[in-house]
Amino acid sequence: MTNNVLPQDRHQIGQRGETLAANFLQKQGYRVLERNFRVKGGEIDIIAQEKNTLVFVEVKARQDDSFGQPEEAINPQKIATIVRTGEYYASCHPELPQELRLDVLAIDEKDGQISFRLYRDIHKDL
Repeated sequence: MTNNVLPQDRHQIGQRGETLAANFLQKQGYRVLERNFRVKGGEIDIIAQEKNTLVFVEVKARQDDSFGQPEEAINPQKIATIVRTGEYYASCHPELPQELRLDVLAIDEKDGQISFRLYRDIHKDL
């Protein structure tokens, strides 16, 4: 029965993290266009525009360190999936900027304190 609770808790943490992320990004000057964009074979947590760049943001939120730092959950396969999904999204929206970027936003929420770490343009480092 505990197994049924954990995914729901994880989903709630993820939803809360994405709401925190959207608010944080807006304060940083991003214009949030879409959340939870899904197609067969991929998902993007947040699609935003920053100046003349279309930004795909992967959000990772944690409430404790038992699974490591949030950004440690990003691997090359996940990045490739986001890039492929983002390119598809951009092709469906030619009115949006065609300069693309992948950012990761790590959120730690512990003891009522929330911290954000924004990693910009992570795809270029691969």
